[in-house]
Amino acid sequence: MLLRLLFLIFGFQALLAQDRVAILVDSLAQTTIIKERSAISLAIAKELQQTDWSRTLYYLDIAKENAVNSGADKELADYYQASGNIYSNKDALDIALAHFLKAYDFYQEKEPSERFRLENNLAIVYARIDNRDKALEYFRKVYNYQKQKKDTLYLAQILNNMGNLYRDKNVDSALVYFNKSLVLSQGIEDPNLTIYLYTNLGRCYLSKEQPDTARSFFKKALHAVDSITNTRTASWLFTEMSEFYLNEKQIDSSLLFSKKAVAINDSLAPFGFEQQKAVSLLYQGLVADRDYKQATSYFKKYDEIRDSLDLEDKRVNVEKVLIEQEYRNKEKIRELEESKKRFRYYMILLGMLAVLLLLVVLLVRFKNKLKNTELEKELAKTKQKELQANIQLKNKELIGKAMVEMHRTEIVEEILTDLKQIKRNAAKKETQQAIDYIVKRLKRDADSNIWEEFEIRFEQVHESFYKNLIKKHPVLTIRDKRLCALLKLNLTSKEIAQITGQSLKSVENARTRLRKKLDITYSDTDLSSYLFNFN
Repeated sequence: MLLRLLFLIFGFQALLAQDRVAILVDSLAQTTIIKERSAISLAIAKELQQTDWSRTLYYLDIAKENAVNSGADKELADYYQASGNIYSNKDALDIALAHFLKAYDFYQEKEPSERFRLENNLAIVYARIDNRDKALEYFRKVYNYQKQKKDTLYLAQILNNMGNLYRDKNVDSALVYFNKSLVLSQGIEDPNLTIYLYTNLGRCYLSKEQPDTARSFFKKALHAVDSITNTRTASWLFTEMSEFYLNEKQIDSSLLFSKKAVAINDSLAPFGFEQQKAVSLLYQGLVADRDYKQATSYFKKYDEIRDSLDLEDKRVNVEKVLIEQEYRNKEKIRELEESKKRFRYYMILLGMLAVLLLLVVLLVRFKNKLKNTELEKELAKTKQKELQANIQLKNKELIGKAMVEMHRTEIVEEILTDLKQIKRNAAKKETQQAIDYIVKRLKRDADSNIWEEFEIRFEQVHESFYKNLIKKHPVLTIRDKRLCALLKLNLTSKEIAQITGQSLKSVENARTRLRKKLDITYSDTDLSSYLFNFN
């Protein structure tokens, strides 16, 4: 019955969320005002952030596109602030920080209220990524703003946050901030803040090894518990007091508060970090009290919570990595699209310049047609000769490279053979090990794929050769392609035999087989001439 009731409650909430999204989507479809489209898209993304991350990203993209198209810096700043909040809620803190900073570039010299919200967000994000200096910088800015506004409650809360930043690293500095906050909170009816301040002061004095002072602050915090409605705050206080009394060897008091904390957390977050600590303290207290039966029971409960948190932590980490990776991918895609747009603009401009140039050339050709025709022919011949000379030069480089690599390989093989002979004759083990090391290095260097490098260089010179050849003769093997490449370079069978290390007869047989595959067996066509056409 309870499960059915929970299902109905959560199902009803999910339906409400779906209805809100449906209404917003309908509003987005009906409006053509760019600013409204950006704001509505952000609202949809906010509604979907916990249930459908893919759609959240989709509407964030729509919001950004409309913000950019609006041409207003404020619209874009509002987008970055809202999207920063969404990424912060998903613990993608690096992305959230980048978005908040972009919004802050706009607001830091403008509306104080918006600047204050951004500074507060930046302070919290910097605190969460353990950048204490930056967190303090922005907390101070928020503090100064609230000081002007004379918002005493907010000032006390900020000072408490600043104290927490120092608590684990500089207790004296933390005490300064907590005490300032305590002075401000005296005239404020906020028992939650009172509990946090007294408890934090107690923890600080524990760090300073002043347990009596710490106890007095814990008791002051305890007096305010009856005035609060936030049971999570009470649970936190009870856990801290249980830990304090356990360290003081006052087992009964420790058990009393740990049981209270566990009872509260059972109704709030039975598998949360707060409950994990509370159950751990209860287990330790029961062990110290020698109540091993109950201690065993609570240790099992602690183990279950720990396993649950480990799984949840892994899930959250995976989700965070996926979110960050998806964001980076989208940014890269967006950059590529922008690059394509710029490239298209450049091409249009170049096209216009080319058309203009063509008109000028046509005008000149009209006036000097015969003369220009002859000049163009001579120029074409010259370019063709230069091109042929360049190709021949690169072909020679290819052949030379192949010959050098083959010669190098032969030398390495001879050296390896000599080294093996020396090793057999060597008496000392150290000498044999040194020779083995040299042999390994030589083999590693000799293992480089000569043909892969040759083919890469060949394709740089003859870009379309392989593509056109395979298109017409798809059955060719890798060896066939290599032989075609060497023949394309107008090498003789003897030269090919020297490069490949084969016998002249093997090369001639390979040429005969290649002619069959190319279907020019019964033709008078020269094999090299036939391959020359595949450019």
